[in-house]
Amino acid sequence: MNVRVLHIELKRSVAPWAGVVVLTTALAFLYLLSGSWWTGTTAWTAQWTSMALWTRSVLFYLWPLAVGLGALQGLRDHRSKMSELLTSTPRPARHRAATLAGTTAITLASAFALLVLVGAVQVVANTQYTHLGWLPISLVGALSLVAGAVLGMGAGRALPSVLTPPALAMGAFVFVALMQMSLGRTETITATGFPSTEPNRVSLLSPAVQEVRDVLVTLSASVHVGQTIWLLGMAATGFALLVAATPRARLIALTPVLAGAVIALLVLPSDPRRMYVVDQAAAELVCDGPVCVTKTQQARLADLAGPGKEALRLLHDALGGQAPASVRENTAVLPRGSTPQWSRRTVLFDFDDDVIAAAKGGELTRALIAKGMVPGCSPVGWSSFGGDEFARTIAVGWVLGDLRPLPGTLPAGLRHEVDAETRPVWKELKALPRAEQLSRINAMRTAALSCEGDAFDALNGGASR
Repeated sequence: MNVRVLHIELKRSVAPWAGVVVLTTALAFLYLLSGSWWTGTTAWTAQWTSMALWTRSVLFYLWPLAVGLGALQGLRDHRSKMSELLTSTPRPARHRAATLAGTTAITLASAFALLVLVGAVQVVANTQYTHLGWLPISLVGALSLVAGAVLGMGAGRALPSVLTPPALAMGAFVFVALMQMSLGRTETITATGFPSTEPNRVSLLSPAVQEVRDVLVTLSASVHVGQTIWLLGMAATGFALLVAATPRARLIALTPVLAGAVIALLVLPSDPRRMYVVDQAAAELVCDGPVCVTKTQQARLADLAGPGKEALRLLHDALGGQAPASVRENTAVLPRGSTPQWSRRTVLFDFDDDVIAAAKGGELTRALIAKGMVPGCSPVGWSSFGGDEFARTIAVGWVLGDLRPLPGTLPAGLRHEVDAETRPVWKELKALPRAEQLSRINAMRTAALSCEGDAFDALNGGASR
């Protein structure tokens, strides 16, 4: 297909409009709607992998749009009543199909590339960690739009009806929704007793990905390979339907997509831990003495090093030999609903933690002491309010010698509740001999770090409040 043919095809097809719709609706979704793609370390403009995954996540509605627009394109010959005329020309049907499919493929791939470019320009300004591990995620995303559109064209040619485009678009949307909500999820009961769902192998047939929960998480190589096989089979079926002239040929044309699905399911991992995996290069630690962060957050090490070392010094003065010896960004990625895992010798923190995220300057020292004393035992992905917050406030006050609210985003009402619950226990603790205070603090830390028992009760001498 030369430039002249491409120019003519662009003028007489819906391909340019398909590209415009994909790009503008995606940008409108990401910029005009408020969501988790704008907050914390996993914001879509914060890191390369997060950007790639968030732009893939909007395929939950872009892909059905591409399928429907492709079907509309496939109806062109039928609408113009030229089908019989074109079949009588000496030009092979595959040439006409390649021109039709190629034009739409170029515009959709270009639109998705521009979407990624908009995010990439902002990521460059927000991170020092550069890598190419995100590229396969975006390439598969672009391929999914192309494959969906070509499949829609083929279906529109095989089923020439005005109802075909909306029916295909709705069917594609239902497929993606089922993959993300029910058919593509497996429910499990975690060790904490909370129900949780995890993606299964079938869910990976959807072009969209799940919400980005951790900046260190990426898709495994086997997922890229399996999805590429499936999408190539889909595109092959769409192209075969475009050139098929008989009912038998149309049935045979379904072979690539069926074979692609079977092979993809054999290649795609069945274990959720091998679908979304930790990027080991991104999780590599960069340290300033005992204070370490991951490569993705290395730009923040300079601001963290001083408060981190000061927090370790204060903890050592208060706890002696029981104090932690290092501060490190937490690189463990646990299933949603599982019990957090903490270390007695290391202060593990997350930049997205409410206390850490709200701390600035000297307050960061208090926040790190809080994470070293009572890191929190809410199941992963859940939020709660209660004993951990009370115990954490008292523990930091005990280390620093003054009881005051920690950095955070608690509303005034909850701050008042924290003060009402903690002040009586604080006064009782401070009235005890030093040895008894240390005994209760150590009991509190044992409960807080193991997530067994109640840390606030331990501070109160084991009495339930």
